[in-house]
Amino acid sequence: MEMPTNLPLAGIRVIDFGRFIAGPYCAMLLADMGADVIRVDRRQGSEDRFTGPVTEQGEGGAFLSLNRNKRSLTLDTSKAESREIIRRLAATADVVVANLPVGVMKKMGIDYESLQAIKPDVILARVSAFGPDGPYASRLGFDAIAQAMSGAMSLTGFPDHPTRSVVSFEDYGTALHTAFGVMVALFHRARTGEGQIVDGSLLATGVTFMQAFLAEKSVLGIDREARGNAGFYSGPADAYKTKDGWIMIQTIGGDMFARWTRVIGREDLIGDARFETDLSRADHRDVITEATNAWLAPRTTAEAIAELQAARVPAGPVLRLPEVLADPQVEARKLFQYVEYPGAANPVPLADTAVRLSATPGGIRHRAPLLGEHTGVVLAEIGYTPSEIERLRADQVV
Repeated sequence: MEMPTNLPLAGIRVIDFGRFIAGPYCAMLLADMGADVIRVDRRQGSEDRFTGPVTEQGEGGAFLSLNRNKRSLTLDTSKAESREIIRRLAATADVVVANLPVGVMKKMGIDYESLQAIKPDVILARVSAFGPDGPYASRLGFDAIAQAMSGAMSLTGFPDHPTRSVVSFEDYGTALHTAFGVMVALFHRARTGEGQIVDGSLLATGVTFMQAFLAEKSVLGIDREARGNAGFYSGPADAYKTKDGWIMIQTIGGDMFARWTRVIGREDLIGDARFETDLSRADHRDVITEATNAWLAPRTTAEAIAELQAARVPAGPVLRLPEVLADPQVEARKLFQYVEYPGAANPVPLADTAVRLSATPGGIRHRAPLLGEHTGVVLAEIGYTPSEIERLRADQVV
Protein backbone atom coordinates (compact mmCIF):
# COMPACT_ATOMS: atom_id res chain seq x y z
CA MET A 1 0.00 0.00 0.00
CA GLU A 2 1.78 3.10 -1.26
CA MET A 3 1.66 6.04 1.13
CA PRO A 4 0.90 9.52 -0.27
CA THR A 5 3.54 12.22 -0.06
CA ASN A 6 1.56 15.24 -1.23
CA LEU A 7 -1.22 15.33 1.36
CA PRO A 8 -1.31 17.52 4.50
CA LEU A 9 -0.67 14.68 6.95
CA ALA A 10 1.94 12.81 4.92
CA GLY A 11 4.64 11.57 7.29
CA ILE A 12 2.32 11.38 10.31
CA ARG A 13 1.92 7.86 11.70
CA VAL A 14 -1.19 6.93 13.65
CA ILE A 15 -1.60 3.68 15.59
CA ASP A 16 -5.32 2.97 15.72
CA PHE A 17 -6.63 0.87 18.61
CA GLY A 18 -10.13 2.21 17.95
CA ARG A 19 -13.26 0.09 17.87
CA PHE A 20 -16.78 0.54 16.45
CA ILE A 21 -17.25 4.17 15.29
CA ALA A 22 -15.74 7.00 17.36
CA GLY A 23 -12.10 5.85 17.40
CA PRO A 24 -12.01 4.42 13.86
CA TYR A 25 -13.75 7.46 12.33
CA CYS A 26 -11.30 9.80 14.06
CA ALA A 27 -8.39 7.81 12.62
CA MET A 28 -10.12 7.59 9.21
CA LEU A 29 -10.32 11.37 9.00
CA LEU A 30 -6.56 11.51 9.56
CA ALA A 31 -5.96 8.73 7.03
CA ASP A 32 -8.03 10.49 4.38
CA MET A 33 -5.67 13.46 4.71
CA GLY A 34 -2.57 11.37 4.22
CA ALA A 35 -1.60 9.95 7.61
CA ASP A 36 -0.21 6.41 7.72
CA VAL A 37 -2.80 4.73 9.93
CA ILE A 38 -2.10 1.24 11.25
CA ARG A 39 -5.20 -0.41 12.64
CA VAL A 40 -4.39 -2.96 15.36
CA ASP A 41 -6.96 -5.74 14.99
CA ARG A 42 -7.71 -8.63 17.26
CA ARG A 43 -6.09 -11.74 15.85
CA GLN A 44 -9.49 -13.33 15.15
CA GLY A 45 -10.98 -10.05 13.96
CA SER A 46 -12.46 -7.26 16.06
CA GLU A 47 -16.22 -7.11 16.66
CA ASP A 48 -16.75 -3.96 14.64
CA ARG A 49 -15.44 -5.65 11.50
CA PHE A 50 -18.50 -7.90 11.36
CA THR A 51 -21.37 -5.52 12.20
CA GLY A 52 -23.93 -5.24 9.37
CA PRO A 53 -22.12 -7.64 7.00
CA VAL A 54 -22.05 -6.93 3.26
CA THR A 55 -19.27 -9.30 2.15
CA GLU A 56 -18.84 -13.08 2.06
CA GLN A 57 -16.31 -12.91 4.91
CA GLY A 58 -18.69 -10.77 6.97
CA GLU A 59 -17.20 -7.27 6.82
CA GLY A 60 -19.81 -4.61 7.50
CA GLY A 61 -20.61 -1.52 5.46
CA ALA A 62 -19.61 0.83 8.27
CA PHE A 63 -16.32 -1.00 8.76
CA LEU A 64 -15.44 -0.73 5.08
CA SER A 65 -15.93 3.04 5.22
CA LEU A 66 -14.38 3.77 8.61
CA ASN A 67 -11.23 1.81 7.88
CA ARG A 68 -10.38 2.76 4.31
CA ASN A 69 -6.86 4.08 3.73
CA LYS A 70 -5.61 2.08 6.75
CA ARG A 71 -3.32 -0.90 7.15
CA SER A 72 -4.21 -3.87 9.35
CA LEU A 73 -1.91 -5.58 11.83
CA THR A 74 -3.37 -8.40 13.92
CA LEU A 75 -2.28 -8.87 17.52
CA ASP A 76 -3.28 -11.04 20.45
CA THR A 77 -2.73 -8.61 23.30
CA SER A 78 -3.11 -11.39 25.88
CA LYS A 79 0.29 -12.77 24.81
CA ALA A 80 3.36 -11.39 26.59
CA GLU A 81 5.17 -10.85 23.29
CA SER A 82 2.52 -8.35 22.25
CA ARG A 83 3.95 -5.75 24.66
CA GLU A 84 7.20 -5.54 22.69
CA ILE A 85 5.30 -5.16 19.41
CA ILE A 86 3.22 -2.37 20.93
CA ARG A 87 6.37 -0.74 22.32
CA ARG A 88 8.03 -0.74 18.90
CA LEU A 89 4.86 0.58 17.23
CA ALA A 90 4.60 3.34 19.81
CA ALA A 91 8.20 4.35 19.19
CA THR A 92 7.26 5.17 15.58
CA ALA A 93 3.93 6.85 16.38
CA ASP A 94 2.98 10.49 16.19
CA VAL A 95 -0.56 9.74 17.37
CA VAL A 96 -2.18 6.81 19.17
CA VAL A 97 -5.97 6.52 18.98
CA ALA A 98 -7.78 4.33 21.50
CA ASN A 99 -11.29 3.92 22.79
CA LEU A 100 -10.62 1.23 25.37
CA PRO A 101 -11.16 1.17 29.15
CA VAL A 102 -8.39 2.92 31.07
CA GLY A 103 -7.41 -0.31 32.85
CA VAL A 104 -7.08 -2.18 29.56
CA MET A 105 -4.97 0.62 28.12
CA LYS A 106 -2.59 0.46 31.09
CA LYS A 107 -2.33 -3.32 30.79
CA MET A 108 -1.49 -2.99 27.08
CA GLY A 109 0.98 -0.17 27.70
CA ILE A 110 -0.90 2.43 25.71
CA ASP A 111 -1.84 4.74 28.57
CA TYR A 112 -0.24 8.17 28.26
CA GLU A 113 2.47 7.62 30.87
CA SER A 114 3.64 4.41 29.21
CA LEU A 115 3.54 5.91 25.72
CA GLN A 116 5.36 9.07 26.81
CA ALA A 117 8.16 7.00 28.29
CA ILE A 118 8.64 5.46 24.84
CA LYS A 119 7.99 8.57 22.69
CA PRO A 120 8.04 11.82 24.71
CA ASP A 121 6.21 13.89 22.07
CA VAL A 122 3.45 11.35 21.38
CA ILE A 123 -0.18 12.47 21.17
CA LEU A 124 -2.74 10.12 22.74
CA ALA A 125 -6.27 10.54 21.40
CA ARG A 126 -8.39 8.86 24.05
CA VAL A 127 -12.10 8.33 23.41
CA SER A 128 -14.57 7.05 25.99
CA ALA A 129 -18.26 7.07 26.78
CA PHE A 130 -18.13 9.33 29.85
CA GLY A 131 -14.57 10.61 30.21
CA PRO A 132 -11.58 9.37 32.24
CA ASP A 133 -12.76 10.76 35.61
CA GLY A 134 -15.96 11.42 37.51
CA PRO A 135 -18.43 8.87 38.93
CA TYR A 136 -19.14 7.28 35.52
CA ALA A 137 -15.53 6.91 34.42
CA SER A 138 -15.52 3.10 34.62
CA ARG A 139 -18.88 2.61 32.91
CA LEU A 140 -19.14 1.20 29.42
CA GLY A 141 -21.35 2.97 26.93
CA PHE A 142 -22.38 3.24 23.31
CA ASP A 143 -23.84 5.99 21.16
CA ALA A 144 -27.47 5.28 22.07
CA ILE A 145 -26.65 5.49 25.78
CA ALA A 146 -25.10 8.91 25.25
CA GLN A 147 -28.18 9.95 23.28
CA ALA A 148 -30.30 8.84 26.24
CA MET A 149 -28.17 10.51 28.92
CA SER A 150 -27.65 13.82 27.10
CA GLY A 151 -31.38 14.51 26.91
CA ALA A 152 -31.53 14.01 23.16
CA MET A 153 -33.78 10.95 23.29
CA SER A 154 -36.27 12.70 25.55
CA LEU A 155 -36.94 15.29 22.82
CA THR A 156 -36.72 12.97 19.81
CA GLY A 157 -39.78 11.21 18.44
CA PHE A 158 -43.22 11.68 19.96
CA PRO A 159 -44.40 12.30 23.55
CA ASP A 160 -44.16 9.39 25.99
CA HIS A 161 -41.93 7.41 23.63
CA PRO A 162 -38.24 8.44 23.77
CA THR A 163 -36.59 7.70 20.43
CA ARG A 164 -32.96 7.38 19.44
CA SER A 165 -31.66 8.73 16.16
CA VAL A 166 -30.82 6.03 13.63
CA VAL A 167 -27.63 7.98 12.95
CA SER A 168 -24.93 7.47 15.60
CA PHE A 169 -24.33 11.20 15.90
CA GLU A 170 -22.73 11.01 19.35
CA ASP A 171 -20.08 8.66 17.94
CA TYR A 172 -19.46 10.63 14.78
CA GLY A 173 -19.52 13.95 16.64
CA THR A 174 -17.02 12.68 19.20
CA ALA A 175 -14.75 11.47 16.40
CA LEU A 176 -14.90 14.90 14.77
CA HIS A 177 -14.16 16.65 18.08
CA THR A 178 -11.25 14.29 18.74
CA ALA A 179 -9.79 14.60 15.24
CA PHE A 180 -9.96 18.39 15.60
CA GLY A 181 -8.15 18.01 18.93
CA VAL A 182 -5.48 15.87 17.30
CA MET A 183 -4.89 18.51 14.63
CA VAL A 184 -4.55 21.23 17.29
CA ALA A 185 -2.19 18.98 19.27
CA LEU A 186 -0.06 18.38 16.16
CA PHE A 187 0.05 22.15 15.57
CA HIS A 188 1.09 22.71 19.19
CA ARG A 189 3.74 19.98 18.93
CA ALA A 190 5.16 21.57 15.79
CA ARG A 191 5.58 24.81 17.76
CA THR A 192 6.81 23.43 21.07
CA GLY A 193 7.85 19.79 20.61
CA GLU A 194 5.35 18.74 23.27
CA GLY A 195 2.87 15.89 23.04
CA GLN A 196 -0.34 15.69 25.05
CA ILE A 197 -3.60 13.86 25.67
CA VAL A 198 -6.63 14.62 23.50
CA ASP A 199 -9.70 13.54 25.46
CA GLY A 200 -13.06 13.02 23.74
CA SER A 201 -16.21 11.51 25.20
CA LEU A 202 -19.68 10.67 23.95
CA LEU A 203 -21.37 12.40 26.88
CA ALA A 204 -19.38 15.61 26.32
CA THR A 205 -20.46 15.56 22.69
CA GLY A 206 -24.05 14.86 23.72
CA VAL A 207 -24.40 17.79 26.11
CA THR A 208 -22.59 20.05 23.62
CA PHE A 209 -25.10 19.19 20.92
CA MET A 210 -28.01 19.65 23.35
CA GLN A 211 -26.74 22.91 24.83
CA ALA A 212 -29.53 25.14 23.46
CA PHE A 213 -32.24 23.06 25.12
CA LEU A 214 -30.24 22.66 28.32
CA ALA A 215 -29.59 26.42 28.55
CA GLU A 216 -33.26 27.17 27.93
CA LYS A 217 -34.25 24.83 30.76
CA SER A 218 -31.63 26.17 33.17
CA VAL A 219 -32.23 29.86 32.53
CA LEU A 220 -35.95 30.04 31.77
CA GLY A 221 -37.27 26.85 33.31
CA ILE A 222 -38.86 25.71 30.04
CA ASP A 223 -39.39 21.97 30.11
CA ARG A 224 -39.98 20.85 26.54
CA GLU A 225 -41.48 17.58 25.35
CA ALA A 226 -40.93 15.67 22.14
CA ARG A 227 -43.04 16.87 19.22
CA GLY A 228 -42.16 14.49 16.39
CA ASN A 229 -40.61 16.18 13.38
CA ALA A 230 -41.83 19.66 14.27
CA GLY A 231 -39.27 22.32 15.12
CA PHE A 232 -39.14 23.88 18.57
CA TYR A 233 -37.96 27.33 17.53
CA SER A 234 -39.62 28.17 14.19
CA GLY A 235 -42.43 27.31 11.81
CA PRO A 236 -43.22 25.94 9.38
CA ALA A 237 -40.60 23.37 10.33
CA ASP A 238 -41.93 19.86 9.95
CA ALA A 239 -42.39 16.87 7.65
CA TYR A 240 -45.53 17.19 5.54
CA LYS A 241 -47.34 14.68 3.33
CA THR A 242 -47.67 15.30 -0.39
CA LYS A 243 -49.77 13.52 -2.98
CA ASP A 244 -47.06 10.88 -3.47
CA GLY A 245 -44.62 11.17 -0.55
CA TRP A 246 -43.26 13.44 2.16
CA ILE A 247 -41.26 16.65 2.21
CA MET A 248 -39.46 18.62 4.89
CA ILE A 249 -40.04 22.37 5.04
CA GLN A 250 -38.07 24.60 7.40
CA THR A 251 -38.19 28.37 7.67
CA ILE A 252 -36.43 30.67 10.10
CA GLY A 253 -37.13 34.39 10.35
CA GLY A 254 -39.94 36.63 9.17
CA ASP A 255 -38.75 36.94 5.57
CA MET A 256 -38.83 33.19 4.92
CA PHE A 257 -42.16 32.90 6.70
CA ALA A 258 -43.63 35.64 4.50
CA ARG A 259 -42.36 33.93 1.36
CA TRP A 260 -43.99 30.68 2.53
CA THR A 261 -47.35 32.41 3.09
CA ARG A 262 -47.26 33.82 -0.43
CA VAL A 263 -46.50 30.40 -1.96
CA ILE A 264 -49.44 28.72 -0.25
CA GLY A 265 -51.80 31.67 -0.61
CA ARG A 266 -52.10 32.47 3.10
CA GLU A 267 -50.68 35.98 3.37
CA ASP A 268 -53.37 36.70 5.94
CA LEU A 269 -51.17 34.92 8.49
CA ILE A 270 -48.53 37.66 8.29
CA GLY A 271 -50.61 40.16 10.28
CA ASP A 272 -51.75 37.56 12.82
CA ALA A 273 -50.23 38.09 16.29
CA ARG A 274 -49.84 34.33 16.72
CA PHE A 275 -47.22 34.30 13.97
CA GLU A 276 -45.15 37.39 14.81
CA THR A 277 -41.99 35.56 15.90
CA ASP A 278 -40.26 32.26 15.23
CA LEU A 279 -41.16 31.02 18.70
CA SER A 280 -44.82 31.97 18.41
CA ARG A 281 -45.00 30.33 14.98
CA ALA A 282 -43.55 27.13 16.45
CA ASP A 283 -46.06 27.25 19.30
CA HIS A 284 -48.97 27.62 16.85
CA ARG A 285 -47.72 24.96 14.48
CA ASP A 286 -51.17 23.31 14.26
CA VAL A 287 -52.51 26.20 12.18
CA ILE A 288 -49.39 26.16 10.00
CA THR A 289 -49.65 22.40 9.54
CA GLU A 290 -53.31 22.62 8.52
CA ALA A 291 -52.54 25.35 5.96
CA THR A 292 -49.54 23.46 4.58
CA ASN A 293 -51.42 20.18 4.30
CA ALA A 294 -54.26 21.86 2.42
CA TRP A 295 -51.80 23.34 -0.07
CA LEU A 296 -49.90 20.05 -0.49
CA ALA A 297 -52.90 17.75 -0.88
CA PRO A 298 -53.21 18.12 -4.68
CA ARG A 299 -49.46 18.40 -5.31
CA THR A 300 -46.80 15.79 -5.88
CA THR A 301 -43.50 16.02 -4.04
CA ALA A 302 -41.74 17.25 -7.18
CA GLU A 303 -44.36 19.92 -7.84
CA ALA A 304 -44.30 21.18 -4.25
CA ILE A 305 -40.50 21.28 -4.08
CA ALA A 306 -40.32 23.18 -7.37
CA GLU A 307 -42.75 25.87 -6.17
CA LEU A 308 -41.12 26.23 -2.76
CA GLN A 309 -37.61 26.41 -4.16
CA ALA A 310 -38.67 28.95 -6.76
CA ALA A 311 -39.90 31.13 -3.88
CA ARG A 312 -36.65 30.54 -1.92
CA VAL A 313 -38.39 28.56 0.82
CA PRO A 314 -36.05 25.80 2.13
CA ALA A 315 -37.58 22.38 1.40
CA GLY A 316 -36.47 18.90 0.43
CA PRO A 317 -37.99 15.50 -0.24
CA VAL A 318 -37.85 12.73 2.36
CA LEU A 319 -35.79 10.24 0.36
CA ARG A 320 -35.55 6.49 0.76
CA LEU A 321 -32.10 4.90 0.57
CA PRO A 322 -32.15 4.02 -3.17
CA GLU A 323 -33.20 7.59 -3.92
CA VAL A 324 -30.26 8.97 -1.95
CA LEU A 325 -27.81 6.81 -3.91
CA ALA A 326 -29.35 8.01 -7.20
CA ASP A 327 -29.84 11.65 -6.24
CA PRO A 328 -28.53 14.00 -8.96
CA GLN A 329 -26.79 16.32 -6.46
CA VAL A 330 -25.10 13.34 -4.78
CA GLU A 331 -23.95 12.14 -8.21
CA ALA A 332 -22.86 15.59 -9.40
CA ARG A 333 -20.76 16.18 -6.30
CA LYS A 334 -19.42 12.60 -6.37
CA LEU A 335 -20.27 12.16 -2.71
CA PHE A 336 -19.82 8.39 -3.03
CA GLN A 337 -16.84 6.50 -4.34
CA TYR A 338 -17.64 2.94 -5.39
CA VAL A 339 -14.85 0.66 -4.19
CA GLU A 340 -14.26 -3.02 -4.96
CA TYR A 341 -13.76 -5.22 -1.93
CA PRO A 342 -12.95 -8.96 -1.91
CA GLY A 343 -16.12 -10.94 -1.20
CA ALA A 344 -18.55 -8.10 -1.94
CA ALA A 345 -20.99 -8.90 -4.74
CA ASN A 346 -20.91 -5.32 -6.02
CA PRO A 347 -18.66 -2.28 -5.54
CA VAL A 348 -19.32 -0.74 -2.13
CA PRO A 349 -20.47 2.91 -2.03
CA LEU A 350 -18.23 4.73 0.44
CA ALA A 351 -18.92 8.35 1.35
CA ASP A 352 -15.91 10.28 0.07
CA THR A 353 -14.04 12.74 2.28
CA ALA A 354 -16.76 15.14 3.40
CA VAL A 355 -14.60 18.23 3.80
CA ARG A 356 -12.82 19.25 0.63
CA LEU A 357 -9.59 21.24 0.55
CA SER A 358 -8.93 23.14 -2.66
CA ALA A 359 -5.13 22.71 -2.70
CA THR A 360 -4.60 19.43 -0.83
CA PRO A 361 -7.82 17.42 -0.99
CA GLY A 362 -7.99 14.13 0.84
CA GLY A 363 -9.83 11.10 -0.49
CA ILE A 364 -10.19 7.35 -0.63
CA ARG A 365 -6.96 5.85 -1.93
CA HIS A 366 -7.32 2.27 -0.77
CA ARG A 367 -10.09 -0.05 0.35
CA ALA A 368 -10.32 -1.14 3.98
CA PRO A 369 -7.73 -3.82 4.77
CA LEU A 370 -8.39 -7.51 4.97
CA LEU A 371 -7.79 -8.92 8.43
CA GLY A 372 -4.05 -8.81 9.06
CA GLU A 373 -3.34 -7.87 5.46
CA HIS A 374 -0.29 -5.78 6.40
CA THR A 375 0.92 -7.63 9.50
CA GLY A 376 4.16 -8.85 7.94
CA VAL A 377 4.99 -5.52 6.31
CA VAL A 378 4.36 -3.50 9.47
CA LEU A 379 6.36 -5.88 11.66
CA ALA A 380 9.26 -5.65 9.22
CA GLU A 381 9.06 -1.86 9.35
CA ILE A 382 9.50 -1.91 13.14
CA GLY A 383 12.51 -4.19 13.01
CA TYR A 384 11.32 -7.80 13.04
CA THR A 385 13.16 -10.27 10.81
CA PRO A 386 11.32 -12.76 8.57
CA SER A 387 12.15 -15.62 10.97
CA GLU A 388 10.92 -13.62 13.95
CA ILE A 389 7.68 -12.84 12.13
CA GLU A 390 7.18 -16.53 11.33
CA ARG A 391 7.75 -17.39 14.99
CA LEU A 392 5.20 -14.79 16.09
CA ARG A 393 2.70 -16.30 13.65
CA ALA A 394 3.45 -19.83 14.87
CA ASP A 395 2.98 -18.72 18.47
CA GLN A 396 -0.34 -17.07 17.48
CA VAL A 397 0.80 -13.67 18.69
CA VAL A 398 -0.10 -12.21 15.28
